[in-house]
Amino acid sequence: MRLILFGPPGVGKGTQAKLLSTKLSIPHISTGDMLREAVVAGTELGKKAKAIMDAGQLVSDDIMIGIIRDVLRSPRCAKGFILDGFPRTVPQAKVLISLLAELNIALTCVINMEIDEAEVVQRLSRRLTCKKCGKIYNLGIDKLADQKKCTNCGGELYQRDDDKPETVRKRLRVYSESTAPVKEFYKHSGLLNNVNGMGSIEDVNKAILAVLHHG
Repeated sequence: MRLILFGPPGVGKGTQAKLLSTKLSIPHISTGDMLREAVVAGTELGKKAKAIMDAGQLVSDDIMIGIIRDVLRSPRCAKGFILDGFPRTVPQAKVLISLLAELNIALTCVINMEIDEAEVVQRLSRRLTCKKCGKIYNLGIDKLADQKKCTNCGGELYQRDDDKPETVRKRLRVYSESTAPVKEFYKHSGLLNNVNGMGSIEDVNKAILAVLHHG
């Protein structure tokens, strides 16, 4: 199974991708996680990406495509994958078709998770990230005894610049402008399926699995 998960920042793509990855036994490929790892590691790519992400902008196509090309060619994706955070532009979607054709594989389904802007702003403003290991916590879900300390590595927790309400609204505008054409692109190819992302984690997961099993 080869899936693409779509949805604005804060819709819960990462959570759903991890659940689907376990249930379907295929890897979750998160471009956001890959970029954050590069940022934490302080690589050249990471430094470039950090400046762009902190400004609430999207990382350039060539950086994203380079990351995706390497991953899709790796043995871990041989039995399928869940792509989270890519493609975000029509040029990226077209390059992805070429990459998959090169590898002799086709997409199974594109899941678009939908949510209200106000809900996203509220969810992300309650998110904290560890400075040391990059683990993300949500104050609404994770009951932290100490909101300044990571339970994973003991590092300091902070609110990322791109999780602050004004930046979140900007990210949502950028997301909406850049991905609306991509959704149209997949709608025309008959692969797009819309799922309501406002319910509980379990409800949203059931809705996605229903699409995959009956789609």
